[in-house]
Order: sequence, then C-alpha cells, then structure tokens
Amino acid sequence: MAAPGHTEPVTPSNVGALRIAMIGTRGVPAAFGGFETAVEEVGRRLVDRGHAVTVYCRSRNSAPGHLPPATVYLGMRLVHLPALRLGAFGPLSHTAFSVAHAATGSRPDLAFVFNSANAPFVPFLRKRGIPTTVHVDGLEWKRDKWGGTARRYYRWAEQQAVRWADALIADAPGIVDYYQAEFAIPTELIGYGTHLLQNPPATRLAELGLRPHGYHLVVARFEPENHVDVIIDGYRRSSAALPLVVVGTAPHPGAYARKIAALAHDPRVRLLGRLWDQDQLDQLYAHSVSYLHGHSVGGTNPSLLRAMGARTAAIAWDVRFNRDVLGVYGAYFRDAGTLAALIEDAELNPHHTQEVSEALQRRAAALYNWGHVTDNYEDLARRLVSGYSTQGKSPGRTGRTPRRGRTGARPPSTAARGAL
Repeated sequence: MAAPGHTEPVTPSNVGALRIAMIGTRGVPAAFGGFETAVEEVGRRLVDRGHAVTVYCRSRNSAPGHLPPATVYLGMRLVHLPALRLGAFGPLSHTAFSVAHAATGSRPDLAFVFNSANAPFVPFLRKRGIPTTVHVDGLEWKRDKWGGTARRYYRWAEQQAVRWADALIADAPGIVDYYQAEFAIPTELIGYGTHLLQNPPATRLAELGLRPHGYHLVVARFEPENHVDVIIDGYRRSSAALPLVVVGTAPHPGAYARKIAALAHDPRVRLLGRLWDQDQLDQLYAHSVSYLHGHSVGGTNPSLLRAMGARTAAIAWDVRFNRDVLGVYGAYFRDAGTLAALIEDAELNPHHTQEVSEALQRRAAALYNWGHVTDNYEDLARRLVSGYSTQGKSPGRTGRTPRRGRTGARPPSTAARGAL
C-alpha cells in the first residue's frame, strides 16, 4: 500500500533498516502476557531481518548480589526503567519514562506502543517526529475487574489513540469492527502467532501426578470475565472421569478468588496455581484431553492459540472473538450446563476429539504464524516512516456501538455444542 502523497510502493528497496522502539509492556524475556510474547517473537524476527529493535522493560527489584538485568536479548536492545507504585495506574508511569527516554535520546525511526491505556503519551513521540502506532488490545473498559474510574479512563484513552496515533493495530476482526463503528477509523488487523508442538514429551507431567490424555485443562487469571468459576461449576456438574487441572491465580485476593476456592472443593479439581516453567506448561497443553477457555473480553487470546498449536481440542466461551479464532472446529458454551455436556462428549468420543484437535493445529499453522505476523509489522513500519498516517481522519466517537454488553457476544440461549 502506498503512503499518502507517494506515487511508488514502499518496499525494502526504498526504505532500509529501521530503528524501532517497542513501548508499553513489561518487556522481555516474555514471562507474562500476550503483549510480551508478541514483542519477543516479532522483535527477534525484525532483528534477524536487519532492523535495530529497542524494547522498554519494567525494572525488577533484585536482591543484593544478583547480576544486573541484561541489556541485550535475542539481538534486541533492552532499556530497563521503573514503574511507580500507583496501583492499576502504575504501568502508565513506566510508559511515561519510556516515552521520555525515546523522545530525548537517540530518536527511533518509529515506535510501536502497546495498550490503548498508553495512548495519551503518543503526542510526545509525534512532536519529536517519531511516527507511532498503538496496539489497542481488547476493550479494557468492559473488564469487570476495573472500577468506574479505570473504565472511564480506558474509554477516554481509546479516543486519544484514535486522535493521535498514526495507525492502530487490532488483533481480532471484532476489534477492527468496533473501531470502525465507534470511530469510523480503519485499523491494521495483525493477530498473534503460536508454536506448533509435534510429538512433545510428557516427562514433566509425573511431577504433577498426571498422565498423558488423563485430564482437562484451564489456564487463566482468576478474573470474572475469564469465567473460571463457570468452568469449574460446569465440570463438577459433568460425569467426567478425568480430573480438571486449573493453572492460574487471582491478581488480588477477594470474593471471586474465594468463590473459586469454594467450588474447587471437589476431589476431581486440582488447583496448581501459577506455573512459570514454560516447558512444563507446554506439556500440560499438549497432553490434555480438552482445553477449557472462558475468556470473554479482548481479542485473539494467546492461551487459546497455544492450545491450538499444542494440538488440543478447545471448548470456549461463546463470543465472536473465540469463534473467529477456532472457527467451526471449536465447541462453545455460555453456561455451566452446556459445558458439562461438552466435557462429557470429549471423554466419550475420543476419536472425534482427536480429529478436532488435529484440525485446530492445522488451522493454527495456516492462520497464526509468527513469520507472517512479523511481515505485517514490518510492512506497517515501512509505511509509517514513508508518511502513512490515519491521524486526524476520524470524526470522533460516533456512538454507534453500545457501551454495555460484550462485543460480539451471543445471547445465552444460542450457546451451541459446536464441534465436539
């Protein structure tokens, strides 16, 4: 696509190696979250293609005697800066420090800013002549975990992203449609990738008292919009013979965490807490009978892609985001009773469950490839430095999208049994 005002296409021959800043995440190595994984996977590939990538990382407090944090990782330059202790708004302070560093130091050719919450800092980059795109993520203001002040902030930050950014990145068609309907502005549809696991070992399962294809799995933070409570309730209502393994914790202690703990008082339910060992987690995904996914807010979820790449049948909360990812090969639920029947089907029809898992991995290979994702980031980067921008093209919030409810959600009465 040619940039406005240019008559020739933007190609590697007329734009060389770029200096790229990635701002607004916890940084790399990726140990938490989809943004961090995307920064690592895309950043390392951009480096391999000859670009200079700087990743801004949140400083971690280390004990005396520990080595200082690395300054280079997989070819990416790392800049470690602090985040103030301001609760939910603490990460914004880290973005502020990062933007100040990028704007006053050796100026990058462009910046990728992750999370629409960080959009108010974009003007400082643009005033320094740094083209900037914002990865808007999901619809954060819909998350039940946020109070009124945080929700109002996210709604306001969306408008700032639309107003100031040179381009917006969305990771799911539902998010693209939301910004088109709400702000009459186009976004770049760039999803995530995943790794395909072929014949993975099962040597780490015994440490958890598990055997291959001998359990169902859920991996999620304990937050209301992830419906871990509904998943455990649905499993308990089922006649499943295999245990339910739950990986995750609550970000903060509270009523929802207590509800999950109470529901888990069933000998078939095993709460493992958070697992940091990625090899062990890969084995858990790859050798589960089914992966149960309750996420209802956001776009393309990396946990769901990870299950697909691990060749695992997925049963997901029935919203558009999950249907866009799984297609006809997913099974969908919106209540505990529907989920109970799907879990039973997964155990009673192992051959069909296996066929679905193989189809999902083929879908992941075709649609969620990190190389293709990097192609899209690189193409957008070249267009940005050549003058492309959507800044100033939106008329503002149109009000055509309802503020309440789940974008793309189906009413509970239409929950379907899907492919399993």
